[in-house]
Amino acid sequence: MNTKKSTNIADTENRLRVGISIGDLNGVGMEIIIKTFLDPRMLEVCTPLIYGSAKTASFHKKFLNAGEFNFNIIKEASQAVELKANLVNCWEEEVKIELGIPTEIAGRYAFKSLEAATLDLASNKIDVLVTAPINKNTINSASFPFKGHTEYLASFAGTENYLMILTSENPAHGQSGIKVGTVTGHIPLKDVAGSISVEKILDKLRTFNKSLIQDFGINKPKIAVLGLNPHAGDKGLLGTEEQQIIIPAIEKAKAEKIMVIGPYAADGFFGSSTYFSFDGILSMYHDQGLIPFKTISFNEGVNYTAGLPIVRTSPDHGVAYDIAGKNLASESSFRHAVYLACDIYQKRREHKRNTANPLKGNNVGKEGG
Repeated sequence: MNTKKSTNIADTENRLRVGISIGDLNGVGMEIIIKTFLDPRMLEVCTPLIYGSAKTASFHKKFLNAGEFNFNIIKEASQAVELKANLVNCWEEEVKIELGIPTEIAGRYAFKSLEAATLDLASNKIDVLVTAPINKNTINSASFPFKGHTEYLASFAGTENYLMILTSENPAHGQSGIKVGTVTGHIPLKDVAGSISVEKILDKLRTFNKSLIQDFGINKPKIAVLGLNPHAGDKGLLGTEEQQIIIPAIEKAKAEKIMVIGPYAADGFFGSSTYFSFDGILSMYHDQGLIPFKTISFNEGVNYTAGLPIVRTSPDHGVAYDIAGKNLASESSFRHAVYLACDIYQKRREHKRNTANPLKGNNVGKEGG
């Protein structure tokens, strides 16, 4: 098991408290969580708080033959113990688990876990949030009328200026790894062209640029923008969105001192490894950016929601019903998600400290100072 520790996470008695929602009970969420913390070295990186139930955890442990692994069962976050895998018991009742099958019950309890973790994050009882995969259909309800984690957390935070970034920190993918953001998210492909605008692309570039600086520690990030159409529109022959929307957005971003280049034809951009030259890549829609990203970085990639006041990461895969309960799921992406959440928290703290006004809070420059 590869448990290389991030060099940006400090060894400290006060380890960051990582809140973890367990995702769909019938998927691989609990499997990858248990596999991650089976290695005791992960408990030196952070203090995990898994939001679920003791009965649900026991069910999954049995399927994994992980009898030697034990959760520290607690009722609330304040009872968490360092060097233990803490499980916040969010419900006492028996829940029917049907591994590999999407059910409304599994979706309902996935939301219970996510809601409890989010509330604790909002009240600073945990430092960061890592979310295991959900089924967007089964979790959808009157309580969760969202298309996914990202939209739910953005709504909870009261912001629309967020950006889904898929990132791999592997240096083999470039000096700063590979980071792909998307202008549009979970919408039908037929709606993409009508959903992009100059201002929307500009907002995403601002959010991306800020995140690369404060969350990833890149001083002068260089961002590539992909076109919408084949061959980036071929000067209007294959579509006008590049000339009417994307290029004007790029020019406005440049006027704001954001280092951005494009639009690039997506196939040639990834096929020729041009992505090695950039710190960030902004795609126009979900599959345009995520298919090449996952081809390059599957099981290493992490989903990060930039632009929020909190830090949230997730593995780059879904519920994987086809292998649920078979002890086949890799915990690699989830483990990277834990590392990255801690890294970004520390990077944000460093950035805030480095950019703080050194005169604030003293009398220098004030009358009588």
